[in-house]
Amino acid sequence: MSTPQSFSSKLAALARPVLGSNAIRFLAYLGLCAAYLQGGFNKLTDFNGALGEMNHFGLAPAGVFAVLVIILELGASALILTGWMRWLGALALAGFTLMATFIALRYWELPVGPERFGAANSFYEHLGLIGGFLLVAWLDLKERERVAA
Repeated sequence: MSTPQSFSSKLAALARPVLGSNAIRFLAYLGLCAAYLQGGFNKLTDFNGALGEMNHFGLAPAGVFAVLVIILELGASALILTGWMRWLGALALAGFTLMATFIALRYWELPVGPERFGAANSFYEHLGLIGGFLLVAWLDLKERERVAA
C-alpha cells in the first residue's frame, strides 16, 4: 500500500516540468545578471558616462575603475550564464554588489524623506541580490560535489 502524497509534493510534481527546466534556470541566471550586463554594456558604449559615474562616487583613477567594473560586470555574468566556474562569477558579483551598495546607497546619511526611503529600499534589494548570488554559488558547488562523487 502506497502512502498518499502530501499536498506540497503533488504541487511540486506539477510545477517541476516547467520550473525545473534548464530554460527556466537560464532565465533565472539571466535575470540575476541583467543589471550587470546592462551596466557593463552601457559603460562600454558610453565610456565618458562610466568615467562620470566613477568620479561621482570618488573612485580614482576613474579610468582604471571604469575598465575594471566593465570587465567584472560582463565577465562574471558570462561565467554565470555559461556555467563555466559559475560559482566564481556569482561570488564576484556578490562581492562587487556588496561594495557598490555600501558606496552608493548610504541611506543612513540622508535626511528623512523620500530620497532616504528610496535609497534604503535599494540598499536592501541589493542585499537580496547578494543572497541570490550566494545561492547560485552554493548550488553550483553542491552540484559539482555531487558530480565528482
